[in-house]
Amino acid sequence: MTMTTFPTVYVSHGSPMVMLTKTPAHDFLAGFGRELGKPKAIVIATAHFTTRRPVLTGDAHPEMIYDFGGFPQPLFEMQYPAPGSPELAIRGAQLLVDAGIDALPVQGRGFDHGTWVPLKLMYPDADIPVVQVAVQPGMSVEHHVKMGRALAPLREEGILIMGSGSVTHNLYELMKSPRIIDAPVPDWVSGFGNWVHDRVEAGDLDDLTHYRERGPFAKENHPSEEHYLPLPLAMAAAGEGAKGKRVHASGEYGLLMMDAYAFG
Repeated sequence: MTMTTFPTVYVSHGSPMVMLTKTPAHDFLAGFGRELGKPKAIVIATAHFTTRRPVLTGDAHPEMIYDFGGFPQPLFEMQYPAPGSPELAIRGAQLLVDAGIDALPVQGRGFDHGTWVPLKLMYPDADIPVVQVAVQPGMSVEHHVKMGRALAPLREEGILIMGSGSVTHNLYELMKSPRIIDAPVPDWVSGFGNWVHDRVEAGDLDDLTHYRERGPFAKENHPSEEHYLPLPLAMAAAGEGAKGKRVHASGEYGLLMMDAYAFG
């Protein structure tokens, strides 16, 4: 049997409400899994798993984490009973260690909504093993690029490498704005989103690595970096010189760009 080599992908998971609201992003995610096909396993770098050193989840049967508040009760009742893979967590950690990155598998950490929200839409049968990778906002973008490069061999084993965050993510501004899902997108948000699109499709990982100095309104769109870091990690995991393609573009609440990219 020929092993499928999947592209690496980055998806914007936005608000948990994308699960309940029929937005363009909801519809895209609901069809994206069918478009990609079924991988042997999924390794996902999620914005909602932040640590001081790189770790991968090694539970055989991860629990659910409802890491949000003030949302409708149905969101707190959702389940995504996909298995974990202790063996894959160990292998991923070893790849990182071999690349000079101090990493280890951990247990006792369930699926956060950066994982289960997109995957419940993409692969609703929950029958694919999932291993989460933490991001380290206290470390550089270059560090996350190195992580992506180290994990790249997993692609040759039929494993889907994903990043889950948001192309733009300023919760401080979002909390001050009216909660209108189709609100117009201000120039400072679209400007950054368009810059990311242009750099991704040009394969310019160097600019994306130094986005805070080179990207327009970068700090305004990412006061903290956890929702951005999965993007360069996923791009780097596609291999040296990889270019990306934007496979979805939309916005929610004016301030959340829900764009998604495939690399390689």
